[in-house]
Amino acid sequence: MIKIVLLGAGNVATHLYNAFKNASNVEVVQWYNRNKKTIERYKNEVNITDTVSDLVEADVYIVAISDDAIQELCTTLPFEKRLVVHTSGSASLYDIDMKHFRGVFYPLQTFSKDVDLDFTTVPICIETLRKQDFKLLEILGQSLGCKTFKVNPKQRPALHLAAVFVNNFTNQIYRIAHEITEKQGAEFDILKPLITETARKVQEVSPYLAQTEPAKRNDKKTIKRHLKLLDNEEHKDIYKLLTSSIKNTHGR
Repeated sequence: MIKIVLLGAGNVATHLYNAFKNASNVEVVQWYNRNKKTIERYKNEVNITDTVSDLVEADVYIVAISDDAIQELCTTLPFEKRLVVHTSGSASLYDIDMKHFRGVFYPLQTFSKDVDLDFTTVPICIETLRKQDFKLLEILGQSLGCKTFKVNPKQRPALHLAAVFVNNFTNQIYRIAHEITEKQGAEFDILKPLITETARKVQEVSPYLAQTEPAKRNDKKTIKRHLKLLDNEEHKDIYKLLTSSIKNTHGR
């Protein structure tokens, strides 16, 4: 049985707790958050605390908080030579105080507290300094039904950056598309099969091969019509930038 102390109560921490709770060989022995009220509703399921000095002994301490707060919290942990890992895609492993055995347990997925997620579909990126710590985190990830990947200090930030493009930036494009359709009284839902098919297609072919018109074939008339329809200058700039990027990629 792998004993876990979870630190933090945001989107990632909440999903991790729910996933660990359903894993047969994992036990969350304590959940810490500086605002105890946030996790008060779980008090009948797990030992909760808002006091760092009350942390109990565990196999792994998982720090699932904002990147800027990782270093400060890890410095205050009242023990040493125990495995402490954070869940960030971009923060350094060395943000964890050197008195601990350090690692990263990065679930590469978008998390919203109130949106259900099948954790078995989440890839876990693992970075450690010691081989035995990697093995433990690998077992921990596999206990959730996840695929695990060993990554290095250059690969993990690159994956996080790429994730921002495919998730956060893409979602902003969806928001702009929603605004465009809403303004003309068209249903955004009509676009959802296209969104689904675009995501499905890159499971089978590369994004390069999946790209379609109008920028790819340099359809100047269509591009001109689209720009004329856009009355938001920021949206025009985004359209022009992405069109130019596609044309450059495909030699147009």
